[in-house]
Amino acid sequence: MSVELPTISSGGISAGISQLGAELQFLRDGHGRDLLWDGDPAVWHGRAPILFPVIGLLEGGCYRLDGQRYAMPKHGFARHSTFDIIDQAADAVTFRLSASEQTRAVYPFAFQLDIQFCVSATQLRVTANIANLGDVPMPASFGFHPALRWPLPFDQPRAMHTIRFAQDEPAPIRRINADGFLLPDPQPTPVSGDTLVLRDDLFVADAVIFDRLNSRSASYGPPVGPRLAIDFADFPTLGMWTKPGADFLCIEPWQGFADPVGYAGDLRDKPGILEIAAGSSKRLAMSLALTT
Repeated sequence: MSVELPTISSGGISAGISQLGAELQFLRDGHGRDLLWDGDPAVWHGRAPILFPVIGLLEGGCYRLDGQRYAMPKHGFARHSTFDIIDQAADAVTFRLSASEQTRAVYPFAFQLDIQFCVSATQLRVTANIANLGDVPMPASFGFHPALRWPLPFDQPRAMHTIRFAQDEPAPIRRINADGFLLPDPQPTPVSGDTLVLRDDLFVADAVIFDRLNSRSASYGPPVGPRLAIDFADFPTLGMWTKPGADFLCIEPWQGFADPVGYAGDLRDKPGILEIAAGSSKRLAMSLALTT
């Protein structure tokens, strides 16, 4: 099935987004240099999937809700769904996914998910608006999953790339087990002060999960040349992931987690879940901006 690839540009940054999953397909600076992973299927086919209405894996591949069980794939169904384009301009485009017979079979809610991409100067801002159009509270998780080039295309070594948080981050981190479920015990942080030196061995045990951050912004890149500033003010959790040795780093603002090991409770009671009241909505945004 062919899908459109709308493009937006500010002159300082440009982006192309697919209707399939409302997934960012490229992000380039003003010189045409690629900031986003290319989705090489021999390594990892993703580029920047949208995670909704769950994040990560569910025990037994399903969740429990009000006495019923519903099957759900890893990271939910939004990334495999075709969105409608509801608004488009030279510097912004908005996509919409609405509840359907197919989604109600696995997620029995009258939701509406809008994803807006907007560029200005050297910044891309992505805003999700999750609306509950039904008459009962709607539990959900939501996450962004952009895979940024590692190294960035600025002629600096991969080993020189770091994450610098806005504040010191001494709190422990979380991990998932070999089956993909959230482990109960926190682990010592790999951050020193406000800086995480990126190494492949950090990701041998899969994602690094920060769920007690002081910061809601950080920067990524080498010490010389441009860096990417990441703002995730609306999110309590940040995941980072790569396949060791791959040329990408996913920096992922999350509202929610994979199931804790052995979780058998209701989706409404799951740690990290967002509950949206009937007739209301929740807005969650992140931005990526080139800085010098």
